[in-house]
Amino acid sequence: MRVLPTLLTGIALALSPCLLQRAWAQQVQITRLADFSFGVLATTAGDVTQSRNVCVSATSLGGGYSIRAIGSGGGGAFTLAGAGAPMAYDVQWAARPNQSNGLALQPGATRGGLVSTALGLNLGCVLGNDSASLIIALRAADLSAATAGAYTGTLTLLVAAE
Repeated sequence: MRVLPTLLTGIALALSPCLLQRAWAQQVQITRLADFSFGVLATTAGDVTQSRNVCVSATSLGGGYSIRAIGSGGGGAFTLAGAGAPMAYDVQWAARPNQSNGLALQPGATRGGLVSTALGLNLGCVLGNDSASLIIALRAADLSAATAGAYTGTLTLLVAAE
C-alpha cells in the first residue's frame, strides 16, 4: 500500500496472512491478499478508501470463521510509519466480496461469526469465488496532519475456523 498524503506522501501497507488450525483439525485459508498502494495524495482529498476482494474458506461446519487484525504500530495499532509521526488508518472487513465498507476491526480484537464459502477448504477459492472484502481507509484528518513523504506499514490478518 503506497500512500502519499498531500504534496508528497507515499504509503504502502503489506499484508501478511496467518492461518490457524484448531485441535480438532478444522482448517481455514485466506487467499488473494495483495498490498494496497495509494500513490500520491493531496491533503484536501478527503477520506481515501480502497477495497480488495479476498477468498476465505473454512472446513468448519457451516464455514464459520473469525478474523483478527494486527497492525505494525505500537501495541498492534493500525499505523503507517513515515517521514513524521505515525499515521493512523482504519481496517474494515465485509464477509461478502465487492464491498466498499464493512465491520470496523480493532487492533488485536477478534471478530467472529463470519461465514466463508461453503465449498470446503480452498475449493471455492480455486474456483475463483471471492468471499470477503478487506477495506483500508485513510481519514482526511490524518492525511492533512501527515508530514510529506513515504509511509509504509504491515497488517497481519489471523483467521481461525469457528
